[in-house]
This record gives sequence, structure tokens and C-alpha cells, in this order.
Amino acid sequence: MQLGMIGLGKMGLNMARRLLLGGHTVTGFDLSPDNVAELRGAGGEGADALETLVGSLDAPRAAWVMVPAGPATESVINKLAALLNPGDTIIDGGNTRYTDTVRRAAALAEQGIHLVDVGTSGGIWGLKEGYSMMVGGADEAVARLRPLFETLAPAADQGWGHVGPSGAGHFAKMVHNGIEYGMMQAFAEGFHIMEAKKEFDFDLHQVAEIWRSGSVVRSWLLDLCSRALEHNPD
Repeated sequence: MQLGMIGLGKMGLNMARRLLLGGHTVTGFDLSPDNVAELRGAGGEGADALETLVGSLDAPRAAWVMVPAGPATESVINKLAALLNPGDTIIDGGNTRYTDTVRRAAALAEQGIHLVDVGTSGGIWGLKEGYSMMVGGADEAVARLRPLFETLAPAADQGWGHVGPSGAGHFAKMVHNGIEYGMMQAFAEGFHIMEAKKEFDFDLHQVAEIWRSGSVVRSWLLDLCSRALEHNPD
């Protein structure tokens, strides 16, 4: 499938790479020429402007936005809306506030343009492990993009799903992030308590490694904690 990727940072570039490895065609644009050059080196096409990117895509077009939430996303979506045609789709994969997504989707619908919101988790490890994606939007738009989601996910039938209408994907990702931060805080407090119990002289990396196997608190976040404690016990 053909896709335009706007925003080739740590996540956007690796997502583009995973799509290229999956046989898709990706044209990318970023404010950094070096990032565009990296995409070209990975087998993608580079664009020097949004106009060039849109012009390189066949209708119905799909443009994936991976830029910081807020003014940057608002600006890119507005610029794309002026360049796209009815039947085209804008995908917002950032951490956008869901109410902004609902507003933007309604405005774009008046132009016949779809907005699909994809709450995306996976960080810099997504290239290898795949991404978790919570997708919101109209049924027909999501169905057309299905090959992209199946390639980006850990498996075609795992790690992604169409969770509801426009805004639902970003709402689910918002809750996901709240849970994630709560888990991170709990790990931080737990390790801090053990570190403070000086008479036991805990090896925090050892404890983390014990918990990683069989424990009910085993998780990817614990894996990352263990790795950090191995390199910096303090």
C-alpha cells in the first residue's frame, strides 16, 4: 500500500521502515533533511514539502501525521486539508487530545476527507517488536488502511483494533498512558523503598530480574527498569 508519512522522528521513521520491510511504499517529509535522507537510505521516497508529498500519492491518498500533539499537529492537518481531495484520509498517530480529534474529524468530513486517529504505543522498539494501535474512525476508512495496521502491529491479528468512531483511538491511548505512568510510579516507589532499607543491602537489579519471571508484576516496563538498574544501580 502507498502512504505518505509526515514526521520522521524516532517513531515516525521506524514506523516507515517497518512498512517498507512489509512491502509498502512510503514517501516521507520532515523538517530535518537528515531524517528524510535516512528514509531514502532505507528504501523510501523523500519529499521536500507537503505539496510534493501529496503530489506523489495516488488517489485515494493516505497521509500519516507523526508530529508533536497540539499546534504542530493542528498546523500539519490544516495544510494537508488544503491539499487533499474528497475520499482521502489523514491519519493522526500522535498523542492528540481526543476532543481535538473529534473537532477535526467533523471539520474534515465537510470536505469529504476522513480523519483516522491511531493511538500508537511501541516507542523506539516498535521497528522490531511491532506497535500497539488503538484505531478510531469511520468503518470504510479504517478498512482501507487495514494492510498498514497489520504490518505495523506485532502480528496481523494482534496488537491493534478498531475501537470506535473518531476520537476513540486517542481516548483509549490517553487511558493507556495514564495506566503506564501509574505503573512507572509504582515501580519507582517500590525500588526506592528497597534502596532505603540499608540494613538489607538489596541488589535492585537482582530483585528486578527475579520479578521478571513468574511474578504478577512482570511487564515490559519492568524489563526496562531492570535494564536501567543493571547499568546504573543507584
